[in-house]
Amino acid sequence: MGDVLLVDGYNIIGAWPELTKLKENDLAGARDLLVEKMAEYQAYTGYKVIIIFDAHMVYGVGKKYHNFRVDVIYTRENETADERIEKLVLELKNIETRVYVATSDYTEQSVIFGNGALRKSARELLIEMKTIEQGIGKVVEKTKKHEPSTKLPLSKEIVEIFEKWRRGER
Repeated sequence: MGDVLLVDGYNIIGAWPELTKLKENDLAGARDLLVEKMAEYQAYTGYKVIIIFDAHMVYGVGKKYHNFRVDVIYTRENETADERIEKLVLELKNIETRVYVATSDYTEQSVIFGNGALRKSARELLIEMKTIEQGIGKVVEKTKKHEPSTKLPLSKEIVEIFEKWRRGER
């Protein structure tokens, strides 16, 4: 399977300043933004990303969603994110798969890392994410500067439609 990153959703929301601020007025918005950022992380790094949220914080417990190609798991009613992460580490860990867990919960870390997962603190993940966003920004700028050349005279609207098709959008 390759590398897997398990993200303790509410722990990361509580640790990243932008998400913490958003959470004060819009918890669902903070969750959505984390999922979006982790989708970028997954696309850029090639890691399989799974975000785990505690059920007591959200309606619709014990469900698994697939947003932006990222798996989002809400724990069952009497299960914590820590417990689900422990189970996932044991399920996923094998010779071909390195499992990283992104959390700053030190109690959780000692148990999980005793099971063979690798640690990624909320701060480390934030620094990586900022680097990825800068890298994506540079690629976008480079792409904008290098306008596609064609011998056919195409209107700007048609070029935009072709570009969407190229990216798989409709």
